[in-house]
Amino acid sequence: MNRDDLPEPDFPAALVLDIAGTALDDNDRRRLSHPLVGGLILFARNWRDRRQLTELTAEIKALRPDVLVCVDHEGGRVQRFRTDGFTHLPPMAAFGELWMQDAMAATDAATAAGYILAAELRACGVDFSFTPVLDLDHGASGVIGDRAFHRDARVASLLAKSLVHGLLRAGMASCGKHFPGHGFVTADSHVDVPVDKRSLKAILADDARPYGWLATSLDSVMPAHVIYPKVDAQPAGFSRRWLQDILRGRLGFTGAIFSDDLSMEGAKVAGSTLDGALAALDAGCDLVLLCNQSPVDGGQAIDELIDGLMQARDDGRWQPEPMSEPRRLALLPQTEPLPWDELMHQPAYLQAVARLP
Repeated sequence: MNRDDLPEPDFPAALVLDIAGTALDDNDRRRLSHPLVGGLILFARNWRDRRQLTELTAEIKALRPDVLVCVDHEGGRVQRFRTDGFTHLPPMAAFGELWMQDAMAATDAATAAGYILAAELRACGVDFSFTPVLDLDHGASGVIGDRAFHRDARVASLLAKSLVHGLLRAGMASCGKHFPGHGFVTADSHVDVPVDKRSLKAILADDARPYGWLATSLDSVMPAHVIYPKVDAQPAGFSRRWLQDILRGRLGFTGAIFSDDLSMEGAKVAGSTLDGALAALDAGCDLVLLCNQSPVDGGQAIDELIDGLMQARDDGRWQPEPMSEPRRLALLPQTEPLPWDELMHQPAYLQAVARLP
C-alpha cells in the first residue's frame, strides 16, 4: 500500500492494542475502527496455523489498511509462531558466539536471520516485529540473557545492524530495544521495577552506545521500564530527559518511539494505565502499547484507555506531536510480500536458511 493513499487523520493513531483470540470479534472490530488505534500486536494465543494467521491479518487490513500489525518475534525463546513451517530461529546470543569464531560469517548469518524472520511474517500478513534486542549481556539479567547478541556494545551493534539489513531486504522496519539498556539489572520489568544506579556517563559509554551508532539505521526504538535514578526518577519510557534530550537530542535518533507494555509492573510507577499512557506520550513516545488486556473483562481496560485518551485530548491534557503519525506510517511495508509457497522456493530464502547457526 502506498502511504499517499492513506487518509490524513485528525490526530495521530497512538495506541497499539491486542485481541483475544484467533479471529476478530465485534469488540475487536469496534476498537480497530477507532482512529486512536494505530497498531495491533499478536501473541501465541492468536496463532493456530498459517492459514488462520493469514486470514486474520487480511481481515484486519480490510478493516484498517493503515494499522500496523506487529508481533514480538525475535528468535530463541521469544518467537510467537513456531509451527506449520515457520523456521525456528536461534537466540541472538548464537550470533555472538559465532562472532567469536568468525566475525564476518556471524554478520552474514544475522542478515540471513533477519531476512527469514521478516519474509516469513510478511508472507502471512504481519507487518512488523519488535526486533532487534540491543541490550548487552552482562550475565545478570534472566529476562534478557540469550536474547542479547553479546556483552560488547560494538559486537552487538554490528550484529544488530546486520539483522536490520535482513529485515529491510524483506521489506520490514526495525525496532531497537530496550533503550538505554535493560541488560545490567537483574529484575524483570514484567513483574518488578528494575533500578540501574549507574551514572549517565557509564550508561552512555556502554549500554546506550548501540543507539548512537545505529541512529540512522533503526526505524523505531522501545525504551526500557527501568529507572536510572542518577538520570531521572521516572523509567526511561516516561522520561523526557531520556527520550527527548538524550535519544533524540544527543544521539540523533529521528524514528518512531514505542512505549513498552503499559500493563507491565515496571510501568505502574507512572500510576494508572491512562496516567502511564499520558506520561509516555508527553515524554516523547509516538505510540503506547497495552498488551494482554483484551481477554480480561471483555477488554474493559482497553476501552477505558481509548476513552481516557480521547477525553485528555479534548481537555488539552494531551497535545499530540505532529510528527508522530508520519513516523508511524513510515513503519508500514512499502513492497508486496512474497506468498509463502513462492518464498519457500526462492533461492535467497533457501540460502538464508542454510546460513543460520
